[in-house]
Amino acid sequence: MASNNDREPDADAEAGHGGVQSVDRALAVLEILARDGHAGVSDIAEEMGIHKSTVSRLLGSLVSREMVHQNSERGKYQLGFGILRLASSIPGRLSLVREARPVLEALAEEFKETVNLAVLRSNYAVNVDQAMGPSTLATYDWVGNLTPLHATSSGKVLLAALPAEERERILKETGLPPRTPRTITNRKELETQLLDVARDGYGVVREEFEIGLTAVAVPVYNHLGAVIGAISISGPAFRFDPETVPGLIEGLQQAGLQVSARMGYNPRR
Repeated sequence: MASNNDREPDADAEAGHGGVQSVDRALAVLEILARDGHAGVSDIAEEMGIHKSTVSRLLGSLVSREMVHQNSERGKYQLGFGILRLASSIPGRLSLVREARPVLEALAEEFKETVNLAVLRSNYAVNVDQAMGPSTLATYDWVGNLTPLHATSSGKVLLAALPAEERERILKETGLPPRTPRTITNRKELETQLLDVARDGYGVVREEFEIGLTAVAVPVYNHLGAVIGAISISGPAFRFDPETVPGLIEGLQQAGLQVSARMGYNPRR
């Protein structure tokens, strides 16, 4: 009969291999949800090529950690508040949220629409704060949501500020999957638009991320002049056109500079 000591190395090696595989699979699930917004057990299992029971166990663990939550209406899963908790653990981002909050609230009150603050996390934009305007039709909470860079106004602002090599790496890894029929999926067209964003100091999307939603975003800078976030205003496409609302883009740009100044930015340096 073998002793416990005789069995431990093999058992540890097996457990270690299984543990690494489980971590890898859990991360793959998070990437799928970040890319698609939401997905069901069958969808995830089919893409990953594993059994649905395995996916269910992975999702159960992620739900218990608040990394994922299940939509009670459709039964599908999406990223949870725990993702925001991890992203916000960086002190610089915490201070950004704190300094931007009064500015976001003032913008929402002035223009009567939803205002979001987003930062770059891995290959996505994550919304870290939100202020709701009195004209907002829905009360959807975008905080904690990871959104695709190529299909959102904040994402395009963040992409436009990246070095070409970093932008190339991200877009190669994520691709340009369509979120709606209006999403830009042509790399050359996207690059042309990003040049416009960098030149104009703001980015606009019209129903590229979600049908019926239009948004405009501007950059936020740190004390070194690097883009560390983006402030966006969004509203229903049927009544919200940021380029025709008097003073909206100018007001948004001033808000971006105001938050940037709170983060130590000085444009005259």
